[in-house]
Amino acid sequence: MKRVIAASLLVLGSVSAVISTAGASARSHASTTVTLALPKPFTPVAPAGGHDLYHCELLNPHVTTDMMITSSTFNAGVLAQDHHAIAYLVPPSQVARATALDGGGKGWTCFGGPGLLAGSVDNLGSAPWLAAWSPGHGPTVEPAGTGVSLPAGSLIILQIHFNLLASHKPDKSSLSLTMRPAAGSGLVAMNTLLLPAALDVPCPPGITGKLCSRSASLADISKRFGASAANFDNILEAVCHGGTIVPGTSATCTWPVGSTQYIWQVTPHMHLLGTSFKAVLNAGTSRAQTLVDVPSYDFHYQISHVEPTPIRIQSGDTITTTCTFDPTLRQKLPYLKALPPRYILWADGSSDEMCLGIFGVTNALATPSTVLPAHQVSQVMWPASIAAVASRISIMGVLSGTDASGTAPRTLADIEAMVKAGFCAP
Repeated sequence: MKRVIAASLLVLGSVSAVISTAGASARSHASTTVTLALPKPFTPVAPAGGHDLYHCELLNPHVTTDMMITSSTFNAGVLAQDHHAIAYLVPPSQVARATALDGGGKGWTCFGGPGLLAGSVDNLGSAPWLAAWSPGHGPTVEPAGTGVSLPAGSLIILQIHFNLLASHKPDKSSLSLTMRPAAGSGLVAMNTLLLPAALDVPCPPGITGKLCSRSASLADISKRFGASAANFDNILEAVCHGGTIVPGTSATCTWPVGSTQYIWQVTPHMHLLGTSFKAVLNAGTSRAQTLVDVPSYDFHYQISHVEPTPIRIQSGDTITTTCTFDPTLRQKLPYLKALPPRYILWADGSSDEMCLGIFGVTNALATPSTVLPAHQVSQVMWPASIAAVASRISIMGVLSGTDASGTAPRTLADIEAMVKAGFCAP
């Protein structure tokens, strides 16, 4: 990743990126390493009343042929304040929208997701993931025989979540991608499947405060991150628990699988109160299979757990994600104890929480003779109970268990349709 043979300054409008390459030309079958970095540091400033900023920048990898990313490295500018980073795909059809959001190279605030699709809810999968980093994760190397599609003419959105409780220094992070031409590579496309769970963690016994009620916490989330962030909590509760609020120190949600895929790896994601994570295929049945079990989760050591062999999932299966939390840590951790106690819900800040299973999946097994087109989007195989609804609205990728390579937005309307159809009944 660090080998630099040549460097040049490339300009996309007023957005610049430093590109360094290693290896052969992208026109050959050999790998090329490209490092993308903004030429000047960005100094994050949290919105009033908050300690977090999600900032997006637009990068141009200058790919002129369909490529497959085989590994990626996020080089954090200031580790004390970089909570996570995600690289999102901007397909050619969305370049104009992304350029407008970028505001002449200034970047934009992007809580939740990049907001690439007009009218979409900025949570989770509003654009396909290319790569992700969190503390302890290190470089991401895709499993042998797989890669992440980067179509010709695409741009990249680099989202960095800055947590400013400990630091607010100028940041000049960069992203390194190793890739090879898709044609003739024999690589199958690795996609990202996001399966969240609703959480309702009350203040510990004996702890009181203005934010210790669910309603007050929701109002605070709305103030810090926008009304859609609070709405997402309520909709996720409807999907996972049928709208019944069940306070406790665990979060769980069962998601239906919509099409045949293969799970290669699972990455748990929680914040500082998270203590354990488990993902189970077909929980509660004779076919139950534990996909990953992390009994001692550590926010500072977030790694991907690779399956010994890819696990086949298909329509009719379910995946259950479960997280547990220790709310007393909020009064003990130096990072959190100076903050007021609160009822913990899903929210974007480092001092908030999440319960998310990040699954690396393919639509086929990797063999030397298998090549998936870079622009392929899997067809959604909906059960009859939801087919009529699905035919009228956007692809419901997060909910169906299909891959994240589609370009349709995942909106609250999608989730609401699932709930109204009774498909997500607890």
